[in-house]
Amino acid sequence: MSPTLPVAEIDDPDFVWFNVAEPLSLEKLRGRLVILDFWTSCCINCIHVLESLKHLEARFGEAVVVIGVHTPKFAAEESSRVVASAIARYAIRHPVIQDVGMRLWQKYGIQSWPTLVLISPSGKVLGEVVGEPDLGALETFVEQTLGKARRKGQMQDEVTPLPRLLPEQPTGRFFYPGRIKAIPGENPGRRWVVVDSGHHQIVTLAEDGREVERFGDGLPGFVDGSPATCRFFNPQGVIAAADTLYVADTFNHAIRRIDLGTGLVTTLVGDGKRGFPLNAGGVAAEGARLASVWDLEFLEDRLLFANAGTHQIGMLHLTTGEVSLLAGTGGEDLADGPALSAMLAQPSGLALDPSRKILYFVDSETSAVRTLTLTGERRVSTLVGKSLFDSGHIDGPLPQASLQHPRGLACAGDRLWVADSFNHTLRIVDLPAGRIGDIETLGCLCSESPCLPLLEPSGVVVATPTRLLVCDTGNHRIREYLLDARVCRTIAA
Repeated sequence: MSPTLPVAEIDDPDFVWFNVAEPLSLEKLRGRLVILDFWTSCCINCIHVLESLKHLEARFGEAVVVIGVHTPKFAAEESSRVVASAIARYAIRHPVIQDVGMRLWQKYGIQSWPTLVLISPSGKVLGEVVGEPDLGALETFVEQTLGKARRKGQMQDEVTPLPRLLPEQPTGRFFYPGRIKAIPGENPGRRWVVVDSGHHQIVTLAEDGREVERFGDGLPGFVDGSPATCRFFNPQGVIAAADTLYVADTFNHAIRRIDLGTGLVTTLVGDGKRGFPLNAGGVAAEGARLASVWDLEFLEDRLLFANAGTHQIGMLHLTTGEVSLLAGTGGEDLADGPALSAMLAQPSGLALDPSRKILYFVDSETSAVRTLTLTGERRVSTLVGKSLFDSGHIDGPLPQASLQHPRGLACAGDRLWVADSFNHTLRIVDLPAGRIGDIETLGCLCSESPCLPLLEPSGVVVATPTRLLVCDTGNHRIREYLLDARVCRTIAA
């Protein structure tokens, strides 16, 4: 616990508040321990912290008040709509302030996301915790602090619950769908698999979007078993074989397996606890711990995975059960070179070009599309992207182009389709030409009324060279783009 600046009030009338009926002030919260959580919606380490904060809220009740201070990193995060979407997606129930302009960030001298600032029941700053906290140590500190405050008579005698104002949740078939992939098979009768992240479920669809089967009972958890009794926790990625689905069970830090014949769900890697950075030496799957596995790809009998929480790409050998490191030191940055010394920043989407043995991936935090060569000396190179704090929406030659927090991509020969999440669009990377464009330039017309534009798309799959399916994540639906007909429509919502 490190010291920080003197307490600064939070009741600025210009702040936008979420989850409460009226703005709060530290003065009115005297007699409770207050935790200010400086976070941003794009940051996976910030999302990890949320689970620790929920634990503290459940353990100590109204004696502890968590207030999220959302301090945007990306331009898109300055939108209240994007913040509200993140709050709903991650089931945040505590009050949240939108700190556009970093006013509270600067008053408290914050240097990085995530940072917790603890304020005592007497209204004094106790210190700050930078990065992901040790939950056990933090819980002990809070317990001791509350005990001292009670002995000194500093706690409120009767703690009144905060006046919460929580938004209604959508009631459609999907809730923040994150990925869509093809299940191999002959047409007609092809099927798709969708990761229904917000419902903690995996869904198979028929070719036309009709639902076939759901896996998971809809509650967050870590349970193997039948489709109706198993549980996932905010899964984000998936890849399919003809008779098997492999799931990136993100908040369980695990890779799960679904047998499409029996429906049985089992765990291949992970025990529900966040792991540390992978190292160059292989380790048996039963002893491995991962960190926010975000997406999966096949390389013959191996499963490649984006280990977003440690900024690395790893590999699970399905025959031997060994887990090994493919790329990334575990540090967060954009640095190309030999795979094991390269630096990544929250890899979130994978797409393999099997003919060239090249893995394309998006680094969300650097707004980058990058490559990992899988033959000879493995190397990481960057196609689009410059640094942790460079983003935008610029088409044209790849060295000058920019994205904004992309989350997914698909490879179709010499073309990449990128789900440019915070720009709310699909981007087209023409590899031979070395240029990037926007799907809007293709002139696809919406066949629906009202016609909602894409909102934080996260996944895209190429069904045919002229047909795309897209997870329109923020609108809780699957969209179809028919490029020859220049038409787009919803096929599942």
